[in-house]
Amino acid sequence: MSFLIAISGKGGVGKTTLSSLVVSRLIARGCQPVLAVDADPNTCLDSALGVKAEKSIGRVREEAREESKKGLAAGVSKQEMLELKISESLVEAKDFDLIAMGRPEGPGCYCYANNVLKEAIGKISRHYPYVVLDNEAGLENLSRRIVQKVNLLIMVADASRSGLDTLSRLQALAREMAIKYDRLAIVVNRIRRPEMARELALLKAELKADFLVCIPDDDELALQAEQGWPLSRLPAANPVVAKVDALLADVLGN
Repeated sequence: MSFLIAISGKGGVGKTTLSSLVVSRLIARGCQPVLAVDADPNTCLDSALGVKAEKSIGRVREEAREESKKGLAAGVSKQEMLELKISESLVEAKDFDLIAMGRPEGPGCYCYANNVLKEAIGKISRHYPYVVLDNEAGLENLSRRIVQKVNLLIMVADASRSGLDTLSRLQALAREMAIKYDRLAIVVNRIRRPEMARELALLKAELKADFLVCIPDDDELALQAEQGWPLSRLPAANPVVAKVDALLADVLGN
């Protein structure tokens, strides 16, 4: 049974950065192999992890459909062809693999592509002890119901008032869509005022979250991102990495 970590938040709050750090720090803990799932049509988790997703769920769905139309897969069902294409789209790295949703290439394909990704996660994830799901940016990511039950739901926000208000809306949407999670972590990025941690403790209590992680604004991380370097290169002593390590220690134990 895989341990599933789903990361959600509106665009621009550092959701993909956090997802890549969770993947790399799981590996550092010896929790490999990890399946990284980029459920955002604007695929960018691959570059944060230092790999390249050549194909996505959206693209292989179109390829499978075209090959089926042309009769290039005689004796193979459409579903079997699709599953074969999905396995070909998996990016294999040393300690993790990556699968990306990407942009559906045909009109009106988003619902279908989401269903395909949902099925793919269900089948592929059985082979991985840990799965990290980087959700689509925005509040609609949960409503697409790519997963219905996660072990740890991480809701990410920036330190702005609007960003923090989004957390309450995300949790309300999760309840509305019957998204089940064992534990909830709130991660607030780019904190510049240390005293803000006291204010966030009230928000943690309000949302009944299990964990609160306050991540400081960090020049070293920003430089890595600007240079396009994989975030796995950040040292364990980096303050952001240390925060992620502490969260994983609290969740998984030492």
